Amino acid sequence: MEKEGNEKKMNWSRWFHYQSLVQQVPFFLFLALLAVLYIYNGHYANKTIRDIGRTEKEVKELKYEYKMIKGELLSRSKQSELVKAVTPLGLQELTVSPVVLIDSLPQQ
Repeated sequence: MEKEGNEKKMNWSRWFHYQSLVQQVPFFLFLALLAVLYIYNGHYANKTIRDIGRTEKEVKELKYEYKMIKGELLSRSKQSELVKAVTPLGLQELTVSPVVLIDSLPQQ
């Protein structure tokens, strides 16, 4: 039984030996690189989510502004609104139908 305990102890001491640790340095560096990439990916995802939320809010505001301006334009382009707008300029709405002019010169 003592032999089995010593073998286990020897196996662990083999792993913590200076030579074996030096051989495993590239693997530890690889694991560290993966950890850094994992953390960066999490931060990048959070930043992207915040940007998407900000853009959605901006699109909502622009849609509201578009609908408001479109409604205002439609109301201003009504005939009664146009008459009110041009009255201060001295213009009046026609009450008679327009006259059609015909060219009396002979055509060649």
